[in-house]
Amino acid sequence: MIIVRLMGGLGNQMFQYAVGRRLACLHNVPLKLDLTWFSSNLTAVTPRVFLLNHFRIQADLATDEEIASLRDSSLGKVRRFLGFMNTSARHIRGNGVKFDESILLLPDNVLLEGYWQSEKYFIGIKKVIQDDFTICEEPDSENSEVISVMHACNSVSIHIRRGDYVTDAKAAARHGTCSDAYYKEALNIMSKRVYKPYFFVFTDDPDWVREQFIIPYPMTLIDHNSPVLAYEDLRLMSSCKHHIIANSSFSWWGAWLNPQIEKTVIAPSRWFSSDSIDTSDLIPESWLRL
Repeated sequence: MIIVRLMGGLGNQMFQYAVGRRLACLHNVPLKLDLTWFSSNLTAVTPRVFLLNHFRIQADLATDEEIASLRDSSLGKVRRFLGFMNTSARHIRGNGVKFDESILLLPDNVLLEGYWQSEKYFIGIKKVIQDDFTICEEPDSENSEVISVMHACNSVSIHIRRGDYVTDAKAAARHGTCSDAYYKEALNIMSKRVYKPYFFVFTDDPDWVREQFIIPYPMTLIDHNSPVLAYEDLRLMSSCKHHIIANSSFSWWGAWLNPQIEKTVIAPSRWFSSDSIDTSDLIPESWLRL
């Protein structure tokens, strides 16, 4: 049994599920989900809800007893240096955002807690992850119509992430928003690579986009899905042919789940405000960083 602790928004939940799924596949054991974070009443973080139940995931919910049997047994933290790993530790907490290959050498019966933001954890089962992240429900008529338009043109998704990156001091200090210069250069590059691009803008601040994000290209603002339907926006985003993502795990997955082989994906080179955080494993090699 592998248990993964889920926390954060949809994009983070997907990273956490994916690393747990890979480890469960390696051991041919069940994957179980620890959802206790969502009911922990944390006051210093943005409230989130569990959304993976809308996907065809292959996991059950862990019981309180199963979680307790592994949580904090020795508070293990896997470390990269010296190839050292305490295999007696059953509660493994992620150490930073850089890929740690020793995670994939962990034994059965562990609880994973962290963000695991690198495809290197699960690229070995790429098709499995793509299948697992297929949405169970068919899109409604409005979303179906948008998908048809996306398929009929050279569609490019743009994600403008604001929300708590602007309103929450702690999140703003850690992440910050992508600059106007980033989007301007990304649009310039995309317009040269893609013939007659049509841009679909996804954002958590549609009023700001309407007033401030004026571009000299055809554009549609996607604002009809509520936050609890974030998975529908993810489906729309992945239906586009190319992508300009924000420093956000949500648009990371929107681009990654796009099956187009010849897609262009532009990502910000600065994912966090601090240059001391190593994000070299976060962006796939085929994507362009600006």
